[in-house]
Amino acid sequence: MEQKPPAAVIEAAHREHLASLPFEDTRDFDDTDRGFIAALDPCVVRAADGTVVWDNDVYAFLEGEAPPSVHPSLWRQSQLCAKQGLYEVVEGIYQVRGLDISNISFIEGDTGVIVIDPLISTEVAAAAFKLYREHRGDRTVVAVIYTHSHGDHFGGVLGVTNQADVDAGKVAVLAPEGFVEHAVQENVYVGTAMTRRATYQYGGRLDRGPQGQVGCGLGQSTSTGEVAMIVPTIDICRTGETHTIDGVEIEFQMAPGTEAPAEMHFYFPKFRALCMAENATHNLHNLLTLRGALVRDPHGWAGYLTEAIDTFADRADVVFASHHWPTWGRERIVEFLSLQRDLYAYLHDQTLRQLNQGYTGIEIAEQFQLPPALERAWHARGYYGSVNHNVKAIYQRYMGWFDGNPARLWPHPPEALSPRYVDAIGGPDRVVELAGKAFDEGDYRWAATLLDHVMFTDAEHAAARALYADTLEQLAYGSENATWRNYFLSGALELREGKFGTVGQVTAPTMLAQLSPEQMFDVLAISLNGPRAWDLDLAVDVTFLDTATNYRVTVRNGVLVYRKADADAASALTTVKLANKLRLLAFATGDATSPGLEVTGDTDALPSLLAALDRPDPDFNIVTP
Repeated sequence: MEQKPPAAVIEAAHREHLASLPFEDTRDFDDTDRGFIAALDPCVVRAADGTVVWDNDVYAFLEGEAPPSVHPSLWRQSQLCAKQGLYEVVEGIYQVRGLDISNISFIEGDTGVIVIDPLISTEVAAAAFKLYREHRGDRTVVAVIYTHSHGDHFGGVLGVTNQADVDAGKVAVLAPEGFVEHAVQENVYVGTAMTRRATYQYGGRLDRGPQGQVGCGLGQSTSTGEVAMIVPTIDICRTGETHTIDGVEIEFQMAPGTEAPAEMHFYFPKFRALCMAENATHNLHNLLTLRGALVRDPHGWAGYLTEAIDTFADRADVVFASHHWPTWGRERIVEFLSLQRDLYAYLHDQTLRQLNQGYTGIEIAEQFQLPPALERAWHARGYYGSVNHNVKAIYQRYMGWFDGNPARLWPHPPEALSPRYVDAIGGPDRVVELAGKAFDEGDYRWAATLLDHVMFTDAEHAAARALYADTLEQLAYGSENATWRNYFLSGALELREGKFGTVGQVTAPTMLAQLSPEQMFDVLAISLNGPRAWDLDLAVDVTFLDTATNYRVTVRNGVLVYRKADADAASALTTVKLANKLRLLAFATGDATSPGLEVTGDTDALPSLLAALDRPDPDFNIVTP
């Protein structure tokens, strides 16, 4: 099934946006080009085996006026994000942008260079570092700073340094307190589900082009190379903490629970430069990302931005971040940070105001309007997060999933609800007929709702699948939000061509290596199929030989419980000695025979436990039952 062109109603909406938004304000284009030194040509990065892990040249189509299949505001944002190369922020601070969804920054010290946020994967970080060295000299890395605990800010660390140099004390690694715990939890505990949904969010399987993926608002896309992590050697724990590295003083501000659970801002007095991590970028960010995450705290987020303004603005000539382009000059810095602060504060306060008037999250989101000053600020537009889904996230943070209406307290799941709706309306063909009428009238949201019910009644209904794909496509063409566009188009693609699975690694080996034994037992507990384990009654003593630590693990009532145990405690019927903690993960994936695992006592216990473990599914259904 081929893609369709945008409908007349979508083109008309785009003309209205062109007339109502401040396209005459082109300062962002000047700022993205400011300090340009050189581009990577071609901007294609390959892994050692020749696999392309990054291709920015594929976005060469982002020229001229927006085509009718892309919201003109999103087209503008993608044009800005697609600019790539090495840029001077101020003398001594350089960024490589456009080699991943995030930026990598280089701070020059007395003898070497401090790297901030080494992108997602080894290959792109190495390419960015090479580009920097070609134009700024063969400086060695003396430190790496992770601004926060998301993978696009640490995964490429092996492209700029190595574990041996860190272990030898040649390279310091700085991160906010709690970094490892949060990085591991997000990427391991629910990594499979997040990565599958992230493939939708970032449009990983979509063609690049005016009718496909044009970016993701925060950047263009995510690289797909080797992901790694080196554990920090210095934890930053308090606001006002300072460290001097290679002659460069750094003053830190903690900002936990904002865009990431562990996050920090920092200021360089020598350069009068402020790094805002990912808490002030050129778009409205997510309070709850579509891939799934903990709901973020917009009230705290706004508070930390206020603190940053009060602490640093009078001393800063430039503010830069881990995405997008810098802002120069005190007046513009204060305006930028203040509007970003007002954006999150307004979303928080006005959602709670209406919540306390009895409105539900969906109702608040439908009627929510930002003040004119925020509506007309390009950096407050919803390219990555949206007002609509952020308002719902705030409601969820405070009130949970239930909106208080008793009829919605115990709803049927889609597989049971949809056939009832379809039957009440008159059967699948009648529902498709009504959806077709809604489609022709440009009411794509209603058409999608109707067709969703048909899919969860009869997923093989050819007419419904075709019309549903066409409907999601039109919703994509009309969306200013890049992740909404990618989600709609990904759903349309799977309806037309079948499931496309997951793009990228679910969990990198070096991430798994950082799991504590307790976290590894948590992974086992999460993987235990409760009903299949109802009748199991196991007690196993586990010893990690490399650390000489002992645990008692029990399985009863479908629950795996673990606790540290003394070596001289009474033994369980089964004892297990593991060479190291990674051998436990190998066991969890089904390996009960390789070296490094010694079992004594009841030899049936481990096979029984292994048989009760589920493996995550990276290809689960999304648009069909």
